[in-house]
Amino acid sequence: MLKSRPRVFCCALLLACAPAASFGQQQAAKDYPSRPIRLVVPYVAGGGIDFIGHVLGQKIATAIGQNLFVDNRGGAGGAIGTDVVAKSAPDGYTILVTSSSHAMLPSVSKRLPYDPVKDFTPITLVTRSAGHLLLVHPSVPARSVQELIALAKAHPGKLNYGSGGVGSVTQFAAESFNMMAGTQLAHVPYKGVGQAVIDLIAGRIDACFIVGTVVLEHIRTGKLRALGITAPVRWNVLADVPTIDEAGVKGYAYVIWYGMWFPAGTPTEYVSRIRAEVVRAFEDPGTKRTFTEQGHIPVASTPQEFAKTILADIEFNRKLVARMGLTPQ
Repeated sequence: MLKSRPRVFCCALLLACAPAASFGQQQAAKDYPSRPIRLVVPYVAGGGIDFIGHVLGQKIATAIGQNLFVDNRGGAGGAIGTDVVAKSAPDGYTILVTSSSHAMLPSVSKRLPYDPVKDFTPITLVTRSAGHLLLVHPSVPARSVQELIALAKAHPGKLNYGSGGVGSVTQFAAESFNMMAGTQLAHVPYKGVGQAVIDLIAGRIDACFIVGTVVLEHIRTGKLRALGITAPVRWNVLADVPTIDEAGVKGYAYVIWYGMWFPAGTPTEYVSRIRAEVVRAFEDPGTKRTFTEQGHIPVASTPQEFAKTILADIEFNRKLVARMGLTPQ
């Protein structure tokens, strides 16, 4: 009995300290944030993710009384900036803001310095894009998705598509189409989407999968023909253009999404706070309109929903890359 007393004393001491520790955590959550929060965008300044970071950052800053500033850390297809967040303290003051490329990189990069799942805590899937338009040059004798598929199957490998480069979202959207439609559209990689659009307008390539806001004027002037959109719902700006699923490729959907992550181990209270502020930001009609005008569909998912999306996309991309025969670099 005498030997057991130290254990009893220690247990009693731990129990006595537990409420104090709990109170400390509650107080920390109540005081959060007490200083500026860094939004790491793993690309150079001026891109679409910057837009999300700046607009949401300003809106949330007003609500929480602390500045949210964008820190651009470009390089290695987004891996450098992402790694900065992975190795940051899980204290709620560093947030990764990036796209669905986060779920693509594991398939195209041989050695990432971080684990895209284990090293991060999902906050929210902020928005998804309105989708990529399946475009053809007017000289292509196809006025619907089904006609394009029939033409491609009648002449395997003869029709081609341009992309922003090997491993780009535009290539993945097209190869996903090839896989599900049973076509063999040949890939013509460019150093950027802009060059692909120029050659599509000139008729030097047959097709492209391009974000609608980039090519809207060319569609309206008849320089390009839109056959379908990769999103699961139609784009209200071109409401007469069907989804590719509606057009006959059942189950097809390919959209870019944008999200926020904390480093792994960040307290749940901080995750809930930031996610709640994103939800609140999109309740403002002006903010919602600003995003939709840029081709973004506000989502503000729960962390759990976001985690499922990430895992599903990583698995889908791995299968797609294997089918494409791409060798991770």
